[in-house]
Amino acid sequence: MKRALDVTAALLGLLILSPLLAVLALWIKLYDRGPVLFVHRRVGLDGYPFKMLKFRTMVADAGKRGPQLTIGADKRITPVGRFLRETKSDELPQLWNVLTGDMSLVGPRPEVEAYVQHYTTVQRAVLRLLPGITDPASFAFYNESELLGRAADPDKFYREELMPEKIRINMEYAANATVFTDLVVIFATVAKIFGVHVDIFAKFSIRPSKLSTPR
Repeated sequence: MKRALDVTAALLGLLILSPLLAVLALWIKLYDRGPVLFVHRRVGLDGYPFKMLKFRTMVADAGKRGPQLTIGADKRITPVGRFLRETKSDELPQLWNVLTGDMSLVGPRPEVEAYVQHYTTVQRAVLRLLPGITDPASFAFYNESELLGRAADPDKFYREELMPEKIRINMEYAANATVFTDLVVIFATVAKIFGVHVDIFAKFSIRPSKLSTPR
C-alpha cells in the first residue's frame, strides 16, 4: 500500500505540478545560466547509493566554495535558491526519485556517504528504511541551518548531536508507521509550507528533540 501511495502521488504530483516545475526551472536557468538540477549522491535503502535530484539553490561551483553542510545564511545560496529553500520547492524533483523507487514520500532524509560512515551499528538500522522526501525529523529541525550556524564546530555538532537525533526520531516513527501516519506527515508538511503547524510528535508519541523545538 505504501508503494501504491508513492507511485500514485508521485505521478499525480509530476503531472499537476509540471507547469510550476517548468517555471522554476526557467527561473533558475535565466538567473545565472547554470544547471537547473543539483544531482547529489546519497545513501539509500540497505546502504546502496543513488542520485538524488533537487533544484539547484546555490551557485554552480558551490562544492568548491565551502562545506557540504548549509550553515546559517550561506553566501553560496542564490536569491532564487533562497526562495526555493524557504518554500521547500527545491525538493520537488525528488518526485521522480519516488517514481523510480529510490525514495518514498515519507522516510528518513537520505544522508551523504561521508556522514553515514560515522553511523554506529545501532544507527545503521535506519538504512533498512527507504529514504523519503519528508520525515518527522524535518519538523524537529526545520531550522537546521540556523542551529548549525550557532555551533562552534558545525561538522562535529551535526555528526555527534543533530544526526543521531534525526535517526532516533525516524526510528521511533517507523516502529509504528502506517499508510495513514504517512498521509498525516504529508499533510503536515504541506501545511508547514503555508505556515500552519501540526504537532505530529504528540500525534505519534515521538519524543521531541531537546536540540530544537518544532516551530
